[in-house]
Formats: sequence, C-alpha cells, structure tokens
Amino acid sequence: MVNFDNDIFKKLCVVSAPSGAGKTSLIKKICLKNNISVCISETSRKPRKGEVDGVDYVFITKEDFLLRAKNEKYLEHALVHGNYYGTLIDSVVELLEKDIIVILEIDFQGAEIIKNKLPLSRNIFVLPPSLPILEERLRERGSDEEHSILERLENAKNELSKAKYYDYVVVNDKFDLAEKQLLSYALDVNMSIDEKIRKEPLIDTDF
Repeated sequence: MVNFDNDIFKKLCVVSAPSGAGKTSLIKKICLKNNISVCISETSRKPRKGEVDGVDYVFITKEDFLLRAKNEKYLEHALVHGNYYGTLIDSVVELLEKDIIVILEIDFQGAEIIKNKLPLSRNIFVLPPSLPILEERLRERGSDEEHSILERLENAKNELSKAKYYDYVVVNDKFDLAEKQLLSYALDVNMSIDEKIRKEPLIDTDF
C-alpha cells in the first residue's frame, strides 16, 4: 500500500499542455543534465510515426489497459482523444525512492486526480503563445489528419481554461526561456518561488 501522505511525493511533478504546445520537447531538454526523469505512461493507442515503445509510451492493448485499471494498478488514468492513458503506481514510486524528481506528462484530468491524491505534488501548465500559433505547430507536425487537428484545437480551448488551477504556468514562446522556467519550477520542491511569479503569464495571456 502506497502512503500518499509521504514527503517523497514532493518530488512528483505533473506537466500538462494542449497538444502542440511543445511540452514534450521541453521536458526532454530539462531531463538531459539534471536529476529529473519522466515516468513513461501506458496507452492503448497505436504508436505515431517515430515513436518508440518503452521510450515515448508503453503501448498495450485496450483489453490489458482496462484490466490493469480494474485491478487499481494506475495512480491515475484517463480517456483522451478516444484512447486510454495511465501512470503505473509502481513505476512512479520506484523512481521517487531513488531521489529523482519525477515528471508525469499527463492531461488536466490526470493532473486533477494526482493533486487530489497527492497534495504535496506540484503541477505545471505549458501555454502556447496563442491559439493561431498552436494550430500552426499542430499542422507542422504532419502527424495528424485534418479532423484530428480540428478536434485537438477545440479541446485545447477547454484545456487552456484549466491553466489557472495549476501551481506554475510557463508560456512556450521562446524555447530557451521556457526551458529555464520549466527547469526552475521542476526543481522547486518546496514551492518557494513566489506564487505571483509562478502565475504571472496568466495575467497577460488571453485565450
């Protein structure tokens, strides 16, 4: 049984963003030279072009996913864009016990579940500079069909409205600056950075 009140979960950090905001690239960059690791989620969806099983996600069947969910193997799980995503409890705890800051790259549904279960954890929302730029980034990826892009843009409007509930907000406009901000927030285990600074991008950003 996991003790969800344990101080170890101060090292757990959730990062969320609408599809195309660039959170994956930012996370990969801050993990290169720091004691930070991403806990790889499991998903029932098929791999996209270039994705590697066990690196980007652990790809499993829908049937296996639902069985693990039934057996309460996931710390959180959600249905996103018609596919299931989940974070295994054992995988998270294993990394935390090695004194590693663990990042969960999950959506706002999972972030809310984690925060309710683990109030000592922290969450960060990555904003795009604007919706037009978000659409441009989605189209430049070339990995989604038109109907999927439109669906993601529509979902993004709802997702962006959740940013104000996060502990920290990063605007991914200039990548280098966003990287430095994300790193400082990920390392802020005791949440010592002033809340106004952590939330400041919301003041000037209107979606």
